[in-house]
Amino acid sequence: MKIALLRERHEGERRIALAPKECATLIGAGLSIRMEAGAGSPASLPDGAYADTGVEVVPNAEAAVAGARTIVAVRWPQLIGSGALPDALESGWPEEALFVSLFGFSPPPFEVIARRGGSVLALEHLPRITRAQSMDVLSSQATAAGYAASLRVATHLPRFLPMLTTASGTVAPARILVLGAGVAGLQAIATARRLGAAVTGYDIRPAALEQIRSLGAKSLEMPAEGEDAEGEGGYGQALPEDAQERQQTFLARAAADFDAIITTAQIPGRPAPLLLTREAVEAMRPGSIIVDLAGDSGGNCALSKAGRTLEIGGVTVDAPLNLASEVALNASEMFGKNITALLRHLGVADGEIRLDPGDEITGSLLRVHRGQKRGEGWES
Repeated sequence: MKIALLRERHEGERRIALAPKECATLIGAGLSIRMEAGAGSPASLPDGAYADTGVEVVPNAEAAVAGARTIVAVRWPQLIGSGALPDALESGWPEEALFVSLFGFSPPPFEVIARRGGSVLALEHLPRITRAQSMDVLSSQATAAGYAASLRVATHLPRFLPMLTTASGTVAPARILVLGAGVAGLQAIATARRLGAAVTGYDIRPAALEQIRSLGAKSLEMPAEGEDAEGEGGYGQALPEDAQERQQTFLARAAADFDAIITTAQIPGRPAPLLLTREAVEAMRPGSIIVDLAGDSGGNCALSKAGRTLEIGGVTVDAPLNLASEVALNASEMFGKNITALLRHLGVADGEIRLDPGDEITGSLLRVHRGQKRGEGWES
Protein backbone atom coordinates (compact mmCIF):
# COMPACT_ATOMS: atom_id res chain seq x y z
CA MET A 1 0.00 0.00 0.00
CA LYS A 2 1.35 3.41 -0.99
CA ILE A 3 1.36 6.46 1.30
CA ALA A 4 1.79 9.99 -0.06
CA LEU A 5 3.65 12.52 2.08
CA LEU A 6 3.02 16.13 1.05
CA ARG A 7 4.74 19.47 1.56
CA GLU A 8 2.66 21.68 3.83
CA ARG A 9 0.93 24.56 2.04
CA HIS A 10 -0.23 26.77 4.91
CA GLU A 11 1.71 30.00 5.30
CA GLY A 12 4.31 29.68 8.03
CA GLU A 13 3.88 25.91 8.41
CA ARG A 14 7.31 24.25 8.74
CA ARG A 15 6.35 20.82 10.07
CA ILE A 16 5.99 17.59 8.13
CA ALA A 17 3.68 14.72 9.05
CA LEU A 18 6.32 11.96 9.07
CA ALA A 19 10.01 12.22 9.95
CA PRO A 20 12.50 9.74 8.42
CA LYS A 21 12.55 7.43 11.46
CA GLU A 22 8.79 6.95 11.31
CA CYS A 23 8.97 6.41 7.54
CA ALA A 24 11.49 3.64 8.16
CA THR A 25 9.10 2.03 10.68
CA LEU A 26 6.20 2.07 8.22
CA ILE A 27 8.31 0.81 5.33
CA GLY A 28 9.57 -1.97 7.58
CA ALA A 29 5.92 -2.91 8.18
CA GLY A 30 5.43 -3.43 4.43
CA LEU A 31 4.10 -0.03 3.34
CA SER A 32 5.65 2.19 0.67
CA ILE A 33 5.98 5.98 0.86
CA ARG A 34 6.26 8.55 -1.90
CA MET A 35 7.21 12.08 -0.79
CA GLU A 36 6.99 15.43 -2.52
CA ALA A 37 10.52 16.80 -2.88
CA GLY A 38 11.50 19.36 -0.28
CA ALA A 39 8.61 18.50 2.03
CA GLY A 40 10.87 18.05 5.04
CA SER A 41 13.32 20.88 4.36
CA PRO A 42 11.51 23.54 6.48
CA ALA A 43 11.85 21.16 9.45
CA SER A 44 15.58 20.61 8.72
CA LEU A 45 14.85 17.13 7.33
CA PRO A 46 16.48 16.84 3.89
CA ASP A 47 15.26 14.65 1.05
CA GLY A 48 18.35 12.47 1.39
CA ALA A 49 17.42 11.47 4.92
CA TYR A 50 14.11 10.16 3.58
CA ALA A 51 15.64 8.47 0.56
CA ASP A 52 18.03 6.62 2.87
CA THR A 53 15.04 4.97 4.58
CA GLY A 54 13.53 3.79 1.28
CA VAL A 55 11.13 6.71 0.66
CA GLU A 56 10.64 7.53 -3.02
CA VAL A 57 11.18 11.27 -3.47
CA VAL A 58 9.24 12.74 -6.42
CA PRO A 59 9.24 16.26 -7.93
CA ASN A 60 5.79 17.51 -6.93
CA ALA A 61 2.54 16.83 -5.06
CA GLU A 62 0.76 15.52 -8.14
CA ALA A 63 3.40 12.80 -8.53
CA ALA A 64 3.25 12.05 -4.81
CA VAL A 65 -0.50 11.43 -4.70
CA ALA A 66 -0.69 9.51 -7.99
CA GLY A 67 -1.79 5.99 -7.14
CA ALA A 68 -1.63 6.62 -3.39
CA ARG A 69 -4.12 4.87 -1.12
CA THR A 70 -3.39 7.05 1.92
CA ILE A 71 -2.28 10.70 2.05
CA VAL A 72 -0.88 12.15 5.28
CA ALA A 73 -0.23 15.79 6.10
CA VAL A 74 -0.06 18.02 9.15
CA ARG A 75 -2.88 20.19 7.81
CA TRP A 76 -5.31 20.14 4.89
CA PRO A 77 -3.34 21.44 1.87
CA GLN A 78 -5.70 24.27 1.07
CA LEU A 79 -5.02 27.51 -0.71
CA ILE A 80 -4.74 30.41 1.71
CA GLY A 81 -8.24 31.70 2.47
CA SER A 82 -9.96 28.89 0.57
CA GLY A 83 -11.13 25.38 1.33
CA ALA A 84 -10.18 24.16 -2.14
CA LEU A 85 -7.12 22.25 -3.20
CA PRO A 86 -4.81 23.84 -5.77
CA ASP A 87 -6.30 22.98 -9.19
CA ALA A 88 -3.38 20.82 -10.30
CA LEU A 89 -3.48 18.79 -7.10
CA GLU A 90 -7.26 18.42 -7.12
CA SER A 91 -7.28 17.13 -10.69
CA GLY A 92 -4.85 14.38 -9.73
CA TRP A 93 -6.44 13.43 -6.42
CA PRO A 94 -6.75 9.62 -6.28
CA GLU A 95 -10.06 7.81 -6.15
CA GLU A 96 -11.17 6.20 -2.88
CA ALA A 97 -8.07 7.35 -0.99
CA LEU A 98 -7.81 8.00 2.74
CA PHE A 99 -6.69 11.44 3.91
CA VAL A 100 -5.20 11.81 7.42
CA SER A 101 -4.66 15.34 8.72
CA LEU A 102 -5.59 18.11 11.11
CA PHE A 103 -8.44 20.25 9.82
CA GLY A 104 -9.26 22.59 12.69
CA PHE A 105 -12.54 22.61 14.56
CA SER A 106 -14.09 24.67 11.76
CA PRO A 107 -12.66 22.74 8.82
CA PRO A 108 -13.02 23.41 5.10
CA PRO A 109 -15.47 21.32 3.08
CA PHE A 110 -14.44 17.74 2.38
CA GLU A 111 -16.20 17.52 -1.00
CA VAL A 112 -12.94 17.03 -2.92
CA ILE A 113 -12.36 13.74 -1.14
CA ALA A 114 -16.02 12.74 -0.92
CA ARG A 115 -16.57 13.18 -4.67
CA ARG A 116 -13.88 10.60 -5.27
CA GLY A 117 -15.33 8.12 -2.80
CA GLY A 118 -12.51 8.78 -0.33
CA SER A 119 -12.31 8.91 3.45
CA VAL A 120 -11.11 11.48 5.99
CA LEU A 121 -9.60 10.98 9.44
CA ALA A 122 -9.63 14.39 11.19
CA LEU A 123 -6.98 14.09 13.88
CA GLU A 124 -8.36 16.75 16.24
CA HIS A 125 -11.33 14.47 16.98
CA LEU A 126 -9.24 11.74 18.61
CA PRO A 127 -11.03 10.56 21.77
CA ARG A 128 -9.37 11.28 25.10
CA ILE A 129 -8.95 7.65 26.16
CA THR A 130 -5.91 5.79 27.45
CA ARG A 131 -5.35 3.58 24.41
CA ALA A 132 -5.37 6.61 22.09
CA GLN A 133 -2.69 8.58 23.96
CA SER A 134 0.12 7.50 21.63
CA MET A 135 -1.87 8.92 18.67
CA ASP A 136 -2.71 12.29 20.24
CA VAL A 137 -1.26 14.95 17.94
CA LEU A 138 -3.00 17.77 19.80
CA SER A 139 -1.11 16.90 22.97
CA SER A 140 2.25 16.42 21.29
CA GLN A 141 1.96 19.70 19.41
CA ALA A 142 0.73 21.51 22.52
CA THR A 143 3.93 20.37 24.22
CA ALA A 144 5.94 22.06 21.46
CA ALA A 145 3.81 25.21 21.63
CA GLY A 146 4.10 25.54 25.41
CA TYR A 147 7.87 25.23 25.23
CA ALA A 148 8.09 27.82 22.45
CA ALA A 149 5.81 30.22 24.34
CA SER A 150 8.21 30.42 27.29
CA LEU A 151 11.11 31.04 24.93
CA ARG A 152 9.09 33.80 23.30
CA VAL A 153 8.70 35.47 26.69
CA ALA A 154 12.42 35.11 27.36
CA THR A 155 13.24 36.70 24.00
CA HIS A 156 10.88 39.67 24.21
CA LEU A 157 10.80 40.49 27.93
CA PRO A 158 13.23 43.38 28.60
CA ARG A 159 14.70 41.71 31.69
CA PHE A 160 16.42 38.52 32.83
CA LEU A 161 14.26 35.51 33.63
CA PRO A 162 16.44 33.95 36.37
CA MET A 163 17.65 35.54 39.56
CA LEU A 164 21.22 36.73 39.01
CA THR A 165 23.82 37.72 41.59
CA THR A 166 26.25 40.12 39.95
CA ALA A 167 28.86 42.73 40.86
CA SER A 168 26.08 45.26 40.38
CA GLY A 169 23.86 43.53 42.90
CA THR A 170 21.16 40.87 42.84
CA VAL A 171 18.55 40.83 40.09
CA ALA A 172 15.19 39.34 41.11
CA PRO A 173 13.71 36.65 38.85
CA ALA A 174 10.97 37.54 36.39
CA ARG A 175 7.46 36.70 37.57
CA ILE A 176 5.45 34.69 35.04
CA LEU A 177 1.79 33.66 35.25
CA VAL A 178 0.54 30.79 33.08
CA LEU A 179 -3.23 30.63 32.58
CA GLY A 180 -4.45 27.12 31.81
CA ALA A 181 -2.70 23.95 32.96
CA GLY A 182 -3.36 21.62 30.06
CA VAL A 183 -0.48 20.14 28.10
CA ALA A 184 0.68 23.48 26.66
CA GLY A 185 0.34 25.29 29.98
CA LEU A 186 2.21 22.66 31.96
CA GLN A 187 5.03 22.64 29.42
CA ALA A 188 5.18 26.45 29.53
CA ILE A 189 5.41 26.27 33.33
CA ALA A 190 8.13 23.62 33.25
CA THR A 191 10.17 25.50 30.64
CA ALA A 192 9.89 28.87 32.40
CA ARG A 193 10.93 27.17 35.65
CA ARG A 194 13.97 25.65 33.94
CA LEU A 195 14.88 29.13 32.70
CA GLY A 196 14.83 30.35 36.28
CA ALA A 197 11.65 32.44 36.39
CA ALA A 198 9.34 32.60 39.39
CA VAL A 199 6.28 30.87 37.95
CA THR A 200 2.64 30.79 39.03
CA GLY A 201 -0.05 28.73 37.32
CA TYR A 202 -3.81 29.14 37.21
CA ASP A 203 -6.60 26.78 36.18
CA ILE A 204 -10.28 26.40 37.00
CA ARG A 205 -9.91 22.64 37.55
CA PRO A 206 -8.83 21.59 41.06
CA ALA A 207 -6.87 18.59 39.75
CA ALA A 208 -4.83 20.88 37.50
CA LEU A 209 -3.71 22.94 40.49
CA GLU A 210 -2.03 19.85 41.90
CA GLN A 211 -0.18 19.39 38.61
CA ILE A 212 0.98 23.01 38.70
CA ARG A 213 2.41 22.57 42.18
CA SER A 214 4.05 19.28 41.21
CA LEU A 215 6.25 21.26 38.79
CA GLY A 216 7.48 23.52 41.58
CA ALA A 217 5.30 26.47 40.59
CA LYS A 218 2.89 28.35 42.82
CA SER A 219 -0.83 28.04 42.14
CA LEU A 220 -3.15 31.01 41.84
CA GLU A 221 -6.56 30.01 43.14
CA MET A 222 -9.84 31.81 42.69
CA PRO A 223 -12.43 31.03 45.37
CA ALA A 224 -14.92 28.58 43.83
CA GLU A 225 -18.66 28.98 44.20
CA GLY A 226 -19.88 25.53 43.25
CA GLU A 227 -19.24 25.53 39.48
CA ASP A 228 -18.20 22.25 37.88
CA ALA A 229 -15.11 23.42 36.01
CA GLU A 230 -14.05 20.11 34.45
CA GLY A 231 -15.68 18.93 31.24
CA GLU A 232 -15.55 15.83 29.08
CA GLY A 233 -12.13 14.24 28.65
CA GLY A 234 -10.60 16.29 31.44
CA TYR A 235 -10.77 19.58 29.54
CA GLY A 236 -11.97 22.75 31.22
CA GLN A 237 -15.50 23.74 30.30
CA ALA A 238 -17.16 27.11 29.86
CA LEU A 239 -18.20 28.78 33.10
CA PRO A 240 -21.60 30.42 33.59
CA GLU A 241 -21.62 34.11 32.69
CA ASP A 242 -21.52 35.37 36.26
CA ALA A 243 -18.59 33.07 37.09
CA GLN A 244 -16.74 34.29 33.97
CA GLU A 245 -17.12 37.87 35.17
CA ARG A 246 -15.78 36.97 38.62
CA GLN A 247 -12.86 35.18 37.01
CA GLN A 248 -12.03 38.15 34.79
CA THR A 249 -12.13 40.54 37.75
CA PHE A 250 -9.94 38.20 39.81
CA LEU A 251 -7.33 37.88 37.04
CA ALA A 252 -7.33 41.63 36.33
CA ARG A 253 -6.33 42.22 39.95
CA ALA A 254 -3.65 39.52 39.80
CA ALA A 255 -2.16 40.65 36.47
CA ALA A 256 -0.42 43.69 37.95
CA ASP A 257 1.92 41.42 39.95
CA PHE A 258 3.47 39.72 36.91
CA ASP A 259 6.05 40.59 34.27
CA ALA A 260 4.65 38.12 31.76
CA ILE A 261 1.45 36.13 31.28
CA ILE A 262 1.14 33.10 29.00
CA THR A 263 -2.44 32.11 28.21
CA THR A 264 -3.27 28.61 26.98
CA ALA A 265 -6.94 28.03 27.85
CA GLN A 266 -8.99 26.27 25.17
CA ILE A 267 -12.41 24.58 25.05
CA PRO A 268 -12.63 21.96 22.26
CA GLY A 269 -15.01 22.98 19.50
CA ARG A 270 -15.73 26.41 20.99
CA PRO A 271 -14.14 29.89 21.05
CA ALA A 272 -11.41 30.30 23.64
CA PRO A 273 -12.59 31.67 26.99
CA LEU A 274 -11.91 35.36 27.64
CA LEU A 275 -9.62 35.57 30.66
CA LEU A 276 -7.80 38.91 30.39
CA THR A 277 -9.88 42.03 29.85
CA ARG A 278 -8.61 45.40 28.69
CA GLU A 279 -8.48 46.37 32.37
CA ALA A 280 -6.13 43.45 33.09
CA VAL A 281 -3.75 44.58 30.33
CA GLU A 282 -3.86 48.19 31.53
CA ALA A 283 -3.00 47.02 35.06
CA MET A 284 0.32 45.51 33.93
CA ARG A 285 3.58 47.46 34.08
CA PRO A 286 5.20 48.89 30.91
CA GLY A 287 7.60 46.32 29.48
CA SER A 288 5.34 43.41 30.45
CA ILE A 289 4.26 40.85 27.86
CA ILE A 290 1.24 38.63 27.23
CA VAL A 291 1.69 35.61 24.96
CA ASP A 292 -1.77 34.34 23.96
CA LEU A 293 -1.68 30.80 22.58
CA ALA A 294 -5.43 30.85 21.93
CA GLY A 295 -5.28 33.62 19.33
CA ASP A 296 -6.47 31.45 16.46
CA SER A 297 -9.65 30.51 18.36
CA GLY A 298 -10.57 34.01 19.50
CA GLY A 299 -7.93 34.63 22.14
CA ASN A 300 -7.83 34.53 25.93
CA CYS A 301 -6.97 38.23 25.96
CA ALA A 302 -9.54 40.81 24.84
CA LEU A 303 -6.86 42.81 22.99
CA SER A 304 -5.23 39.91 21.13
CA LYS A 305 -5.17 39.92 17.32
CA ALA A 306 -4.42 36.51 15.85
CA GLY A 307 -0.99 36.39 14.24
CA ARG A 308 -0.01 39.88 15.38
CA THR A 309 2.19 41.43 18.06
CA LEU A 310 0.80 44.70 19.44
CA GLU A 311 2.05 47.21 22.00
CA ILE A 312 -0.73 48.66 24.13
CA GLY A 313 0.20 51.17 26.82
CA GLY A 314 3.72 49.76 26.96
CA VAL A 315 2.49 46.16 27.29
CA THR A 316 3.24 43.72 24.46
CA VAL A 317 0.25 41.57 23.48
CA ASP A 318 1.50 38.71 21.29
CA ALA A 319 -0.88 36.20 19.68
CA PRO A 320 1.36 33.94 17.58
CA LEU A 321 -0.09 31.31 15.28
CA ASN A 322 1.26 27.78 15.09
CA LEU A 323 4.04 28.07 17.67
CA ALA A 324 4.80 24.36 17.25
CA SER A 325 6.36 25.24 13.89
CA GLU A 326 9.02 27.26 15.70
CA VAL A 327 10.46 23.95 16.90
CA ALA A 328 9.57 22.17 13.67
CA LEU A 329 12.12 19.35 13.87
CA ASN A 330 11.01 17.90 17.19
CA ALA A 331 7.36 18.79 16.55
CA SER A 332 7.51 16.82 13.28
CA GLU A 333 9.13 13.86 14.99
CA MET A 334 6.40 13.78 17.64
CA PHE A 335 3.65 14.25 15.06
CA GLY A 336 5.10 11.38 13.02
CA LYS A 337 5.13 9.06 16.02
CA ASN A 338 1.45 9.85 16.60
CA ILE A 339 0.61 9.14 12.94
CA THR A 340 2.60 5.90 12.96
CA ALA A 341 0.79 4.73 16.10
CA LEU A 342 -2.54 5.52 14.47
CA LEU A 343 -1.75 3.69 11.23
CA ARG A 344 -0.55 0.66 13.17
CA HIS A 345 -3.77 0.73 15.20
CA LEU A 346 -5.85 0.80 12.01
CA GLY A 347 -3.89 -2.03 10.43
CA VAL A 348 -3.79 -3.17 6.81
CA ALA A 349 -6.11 -5.69 5.16
CA ASP A 350 -5.87 -6.70 1.48
CA GLY A 351 -3.42 -3.89 0.79
CA GLU A 352 -5.70 -1.20 2.28
CA ILE A 353 -5.79 0.64 5.58
CA ARG A 354 -8.68 -0.83 7.58
CA LEU A 355 -11.41 1.63 8.58
CA ASP A 356 -13.81 0.23 11.14
CA PRO A 357 -16.45 2.88 11.96
CA GLY A 358 -17.45 0.80 14.97
CA ASP A 359 -14.02 1.17 16.56
CA GLU A 360 -14.04 3.89 19.25
CA ILE A 361 -10.91 5.59 17.89
CA THR A 362 -11.59 5.21 14.17
CA GLY A 363 -15.25 6.14 14.48
CA SER A 364 -14.41 9.36 16.33
CA LEU A 365 -11.88 10.44 13.68
CA LEU A 366 -13.91 9.58 10.57
CA ARG A 367 -15.51 12.62 8.94
CA VAL A 368 -15.89 11.05 5.49
CA HIS A 369 -16.16 7.30 4.93
CA ARG A 370 -16.11 6.03 1.37
CA GLY A 371 -17.62 9.25 0.08
CA GLN A 372 -20.29 9.58 2.78
CA LYS A 373 -20.17 12.31 5.41
CA ARG A 374 -20.16 11.35 9.08
CA GLY A 375 -20.66 13.39 12.24
CA GLU A 376 -20.03 17.10 12.48
CA GLY A 377 -17.44 19.27 10.81
CA TRP A 378 -18.69 19.70 7.26
CA GLU A 379 -19.55 23.36 7.49
CA SER A 380 -16.89 25.76 6.24
